[in-house]
Amino acid sequence: MQGFSDYRFFGMLFSMMNQAPWKKTTISQRIKTLRKSLKLTQKEFAQKIYVSTSFQTLIELEQKRVLDRHIKLITSAFGVNEAWLRTGEGEMFEKGTILNHKIIETVEVFKQLNPFFQDFILDQLYKLLEYEKKNNNKKNNRQ
Repeated sequence: MQGFSDYRFFGMLFSMMNQAPWKKTTISQRIKTLRKSLKLTQKEFAQKIYVSTSFQTLIELEQKRVLDRHIKLITSAFGVNEAWLRTGEGEMFEKGTILNHKIIETVEVFKQLNPFFQDFILDQLYKLLEYEKKNNNKKNNRQ
């Protein structure tokens, strides 16, 4: 029985080592993770934070230092939690940011449509909202 408890001890020790501070990601790795989670290319990400694509590539390759200026641009452009970006601790996004990102993306796409399709989309959104309200009312009445 002693061998089993030794195995569990070493398993827990190995698990703790994988969570050790020296195993944390770098800010460059977190920026790459952020970019991929937003489904942006390096070029698209770079444009949104006003740097060149080559500079963005070098940041992700850890060949350029991330300055406070870049951190501020990233946090304001994407609603990223600054503590997470700097240290890796906490949530990636500030509360409500994902919703805001979807709204911004929707508006950007909407602006590219011609007025006929904009009107069509608005009409469909109102119908969808009405449908959702009816279904919510039915669910509430059943309870």
